[in-house]
Amino acid sequence: MHLDVQDDPAIAAEVDRLLARRTRDIRLTGEIKRLFRARVWSQTAKIIRAWMIWVALLDVLTLALNMLMLPRAVALPMLLPGTIVPPVAMAIVFVWRKPRAPWFQGACLITGVFLILLSVALVGVSAGGEFYERHLNIMLFVAITAIIIFAIPLAWTVTIAALALGLYLVFQLQNPAIEFGSAEAATLFFASGIYATVAARRIMTILAQKTFLFELRDRHRVTELAKANDRLELLASTDPLTGIANRRWMTERLELLWGSGRRCPDGAAMLMCDIDHFKKLNDHLGHAEGDRCLVEVARTIQENVRRDRDHVARYGGEEFLVLLPGVNEEEAVSVAERIRRSVEAAAFPNPGSRVSRNVTLSIGVAVQRADDAFTPEQLQRQADEALYLAKQTGRNRVQFHSPEPSRRKHIRSAR
Repeated sequence: MHLDVQDDPAIAAEVDRLLARRTRDIRLTGEIKRLFRARVWSQTAKIIRAWMIWVALLDVLTLALNMLMLPRAVALPMLLPGTIVPPVAMAIVFVWRKPRAPWFQGACLITGVFLILLSVALVGVSAGGEFYERHLNIMLFVAITAIIIFAIPLAWTVTIAALALGLYLVFQLQNPAIEFGSAEAATLFFASGIYATVAARRIMTILAQKTFLFELRDRHRVTELAKANDRLELLASTDPLTGIANRRWMTERLELLWGSGRRCPDGAAMLMCDIDHFKKLNDHLGHAEGDRCLVEVARTIQENVRRDRDHVARYGGEEFLVLLPGVNEEEAVSVAERIRRSVEAAAFPNPGSRVSRNVTLSIGVAVQRADDAFTPEQLQRQADEALYLAKQTGRNRVQFHSPEPSRRKHIRSAR
């Protein structure tokens, strides 16, 4: 069964409509009917093939026993009609080995069952005497077993039942051992039994269809729940204003890349970006313009990184954290400088800034080589230190974190 149907609202609505009915009124149509047939085909085909094989084996065994135990005058007439069953049964087995057009498989099955029933009846008719009545009863028994175990459409089941009763009536009317009234009464008696069997088969089919509908509904609900969970997860990991990742998501990403150790396998660079004099922008232009500025800066940063590898998050307020896996110092500084220039070139106004009339960024850069051993928190601290140095030395610039003791001392004193 194609499982993507749980995403189809039309099918989901039809399933709910059908389940709202009484069980006996359930009727599958359209796509749901096709899906149900596809679902049960494999099991139905196995049952039909097994039934055909057993009928063929029993027919061959019965013919062999008849030849051994019955007088030749009785056994020989049975032989020819009895040989119809094995080739017919094997032909049905072949047709039902793989899915084909439903009308074709249905026609073959009905024709095959009719020929098998006709063969059983002709065996008794050819032998005559006590075998006449006995084989007609056997024919009905064979038909009833097929009706009970074949999970096929009701129209096919009714057709098989009608053919079985028709054969029984025709041959009973020609039976010299009973009168017309007896033949008619016997047919009516067996008709009631077969009707009950067909009714039971119909109930079994409807219950199977209802179970299938419940499964479709449950799959749809599970899919809807999964989508809702995905939306909640997305909301929990996304900054609602800018639409990029938030601090929580970035923290989880860092833990994933570093694992339980103190090394990032391919090394990584971290960029801590801060909008210069952002508070003054809010004071002069209002918070609505401040929000628009944050959105534009987030978009500009994303446009200047590798979408398939790099990660950008709003880390709080006007700060953005950029993670660049697998880059060296020169590449990290180059990306940072490209981001800084792009933000400046966007010419988003900031009349309160003492650096420029437009929005600018200060960026701190820290790099962990593949052979360096420190945690992502330590790398972030280095990027933060470099950012503060960039702010203390003029803003609107990129500052690379240097590990020299004198530089570290200068950064601490500046902060």
